Amino acid sequence: MSATAVGRRSSRLPVVLILLLMAIPLLAGGYRLVTLAIGADITPENVRFISSPVPVVLHIVGAAVYIVLGAFQFVPSIRRRNPVWHRRAGRIAVVSGLVAALSALWMTQFYALPASDGALLHAFRLIFGFGMVGSIVLAFLAIRRREIARHRAWMMRGYAIGLGAGTQAMLFLFGELIFGKPDVLARALIMGAAWTLNLAVAEWIIRGRPLWPIRLSRVTASAPTRSL
Repeated sequence: MSATAVGRRSSRLPVVLILLLMAIPLLAGGYRLVTLAIGADITPENVRFISSPVPVVLHIVGAAVYIVLGAFQFVPSIRRRNPVWHRRAGRIAVVSGLVAALSALWMTQFYALPASDGALLHAFRLIFGFGMVGSIVLAFLAIRRREIARHRAWMMRGYAIGLGAGTQAMLFLFGELIFGKPDVLARALIMGAAWTLNLAVAEWIIRGRPLWPIRLSRVTASAPTRSL
């Protein structure tokens, strides 16, 4: 396998991992849109969405666009080969990310608090929601000043918060398998831990530390130049 092929596969790996991580939230969001479109029986869990569907629809659509476009924004080969697409997709990602974050903040403040939530989770949602908005705005201002490194760092932080739903789904899945259904406090702590974990990984990458022990440059340098 050639070094070019190795590099191409390695550059695609983050996209694949991100989409796998977000598969459950994206599917759940799609299911929510379908139930709102065709009508669903009113339950204590969905009454707030049915009575006021616009914010949740904006949130689901905005988040889906932000996550999918954002995943490809981090592929270096796309940025190099098609910078025009990168800029246009970036503008759409900024708008969709703000729509997702602001609609989430609106729902946090104005939807009735579900029985499974509590004051701590409410506070976490406000903190990380405003953190996502702030990160996207700072990234936009940085690129307007041509501060590329700062732009990428803030976009990565905002995107890490946006990926929180995927990490939360994984933590809840493993947590329920091991410890059973979480109570109100445990639910808040798990969701807060997921956002914090994502931000920690983002900071690790921003500061130039590899996620794998062997850097890509070493892999490509040691790979044969001809395909097998």
